[in-house]
Amino acid sequence: MSKNLLLRQLSIGSWIQIGHPAIAEIMASAGFDWLAIDLEHSTITLREAEELIRVVDLKGIVPLVRLSSNNAEQIKRVMDAGAHGVIVPMVNSQEQARAAVSAVKYPPMGDRSIGLARAHGYGVRFSTYFDWQQDHSLVVVQIEHITAVNNLESILAVPGVDAYFVGPYDLSGSLGIPGQFEAPEYLDAIREIRTVSEKLGIPGGIHIVEPDPIQLRNRIEEGYRFIAYGMDTRMLDTSCRVGIESSRSPKV
Repeated sequence: MSKNLLLRQLSIGSWIQIGHPAIAEIMASAGFDWLAIDLEHSTITLREAEELIRVVDLKGIVPLVRLSSNNAEQIKRVMDAGAHGVIVPMVNSQEQARAAVSAVKYPPMGDRSIGLARAHGYGVRFSTYFDWQQDHSLVVVQIEHITAVNNLESILAVPGVDAYFVGPYDLSGSLGIPGQFEAPEYLDAIREIRTVSEKLGIPGGIHIVEPDPIQLRNRIEEGYRFIAYGMDTRMLDTSCRVGIESSRSPKV
């Protein structure tokens, strides 16, 4: 799926936090449009991330990487490994957004160091990759702090920022109400994000942490078109608990 299609129509992805290729293979076969390997809240190593990227990519699904931080060295290495783009946590200012874009793009658009790795076919496809990364590599900023909401227009106006994700837990935490997603302050922040992003024409996404089909349908009806649905750990836990609890429920 091209970047334009990924961001202009409904696309549903998920997060990988378990660093085993079988997890990536199973999820990549399930029908997701993209999968994000999560380096921020997991113990996945860079070596494991390379293998997960390879599995997802070879299954024809868009591989993204959620970084552990807005770190140019990490961005360079996951992009060289073949990630199609990065999800950058805790982007709170225009300067931080510019730094992320610059780390993803080669000169003259950015200042990413040029080398030969998997993304370039180990050298065979360097020219093709160089052209591809200019127009098709993805930079997704995470809006997960009230400071980011206050600076949102300048963040999303940075050339090369393709989309954003709301980080619901951190955003609510920055408001002093962690996990209270129905609180007026949180809902006001979400409305402000939607208003600014729609004004600038920047696609927005949200993470439905618990794999709940009703919540997924609700978010789609609200207009979200770039949605992270659950994650491997929560899907595994939920499936196990539902099965066990149903087996222990008293018969009617």
